[in-house]
Amino acid sequence: MRAWTRPAVPTIPGDGRVARLFDSIEGRVVETRPDGIASIYVCGITPYDATHLGHAATYLAFDTLIRLWLDAGFEVRYVQNTTDVDDPLLERAARDGMDWRLLAEEQTDLFRADMERLRVIPPDHYVAVTEVVGEVAEAVARLEREGVAYRVGSDEAGDDLYFDSGFHNPAWQLGAESGLDRETMLVLSAERGGDPDRAGKRDPLDPLLWRAERPGDPAWDSVLGRGRPGWHIECSVIALEHLPATITVNGGGSDLVFPHHEFSAGHSAALTGHPLARLYAHAGMVGYRGEKMSKSLGNLVLVSRLASDGADPRAIRLALLGQHYRSDWEWTDAHLTAADGRLASWAAWAAAPADLPDDGFVGELRETLSEDLNTPGAIDLVDARLAAGLPATTPIVRAIDALLGIDLMAG
Repeated sequence: MRAWTRPAVPTIPGDGRVARLFDSIEGRVVETRPDGIASIYVCGITPYDATHLGHAATYLAFDTLIRLWLDAGFEVRYVQNTTDVDDPLLERAARDGMDWRLLAEEQTDLFRADMERLRVIPPDHYVAVTEVVGEVAEAVARLEREGVAYRVGSDEAGDDLYFDSGFHNPAWQLGAESGLDRETMLVLSAERGGDPDRAGKRDPLDPLLWRAERPGDPAWDSVLGRGRPGWHIECSVIALEHLPATITVNGGGSDLVFPHHEFSAGHSAALTGHPLARLYAHAGMVGYRGEKMSKSLGNLVLVSRLASDGADPRAIRLALLGQHYRSDWEWTDAHLTAADGRLASWAAWAAAPADLPDDGFVGELRETLSEDLNTPGAIDLVDARLAAGLPATTPIVRAIDALLGIDLMAG
C-alpha cells in the first residue's frame, strides 16, 4: 500500500543528539539509542473519519522523534498500519449507505493528503490490514497450536479465536505494559472494543484474535476458515513482518495503552519470545468543547477542513507543536490564531537569512528537542531569538525546517 510523498528534510551542520523519551513502562524519560537501525511502529488510523487534530498531534510527535533520529545519523525504519476493516468502519459505512471498501479508500486518501500538508515523514511500510489477512490467520493458527489461542463457539457462525492472556512468557505479562489494575482494565476493555461479558472465554479480558464469518460481514478464506482479524493481532503481525522482533519504539495515542498496545505486545511475545519494543511512548489526548476529540463523540476538528477554510498547514503544525506531546489539552480557535501570528513573524524574520555560521543556537534547539520531544521549549527558543533582535541565519532556518518541520521559506 502506498504511503504519501516524503517532504524534503535538510541536513544541518554539527552533531545531532540522541533523543530521550518518556517510557510508559519505566515511568521515566530514557534514551532511545537504537541497536543498529532505529525502528518504530506507530499505530495508524481506522479510516472512517480522518484526520482530526488528535490524530495529527500524535503523528507529529513521532515525526519529531524520527527527525531527531535522522539528524543524529541513524538509519530509520518506520512502519504504520491502517485498520481498513473493523467494526467502527463497517458501522459508519452502513450508517452512510456506503460500501465499506470505498469509505476506507476515501478516508485513507484524505489522511495521506493531510500528512503531506503537515509535512509528516511517511512510513517505509504503510500496510493495510486487508493486505495481511492470510499472514494474520497463519499467526493465529500457530498460537492455537501452541496453546495460547483457544476457540469460543458462536450461535451465528463458526468458532472465534481468543488469546489466553494468562499464558506464561518472560517477555510479557498482563498489566506490565499499561501498569493498570484489573478493575480498570475491565472497564477499558468494554469501552475500547473488547467483549469482557462474552460467555465461554477463559478470562473476561482475553482479546479476540480471529472473528469467524457472520452473515453480511466481510470475510476472507484462510487456514482458519472464513473470517477476519481481531484488532491487536494485526499490529503484531505487521510489525514482525517488517521490523526486528524487538523494535526501538512502539508509539501511538495514550488511548491505545490498553487494550491495544498491551495485547499487541502480548501477541508479539507469544509469537517470538521477545518483547515487542524496548520503549512504549504515548501522545496525550486533544479535547474540544470540553471532551476528548473523538470520532465516536463527533466533536472533530479536521485538518482538511481547516486547510479548506484557508489555514496555512505550517500554522496548523506550529499550533500542535506548541503543546507538549504527552499533555492532554483542549483545542480552541485561539491556538490557530496565535500560530498564524507566530508563523508570520518567523517567516518575515527568516525572509533573508544571514550567511553566518551557527552561533550555538542550533545546538540549543537540538538539546531542547532531544529531551522528551520538547517542542514548546524549542518554539520558545525561536521566539526569544526574535525578541532579542538576533538575526536568522541559514543554519538556523534549515534547523527549524529539519527538526520542527516548518519551512519558513515556503509560500
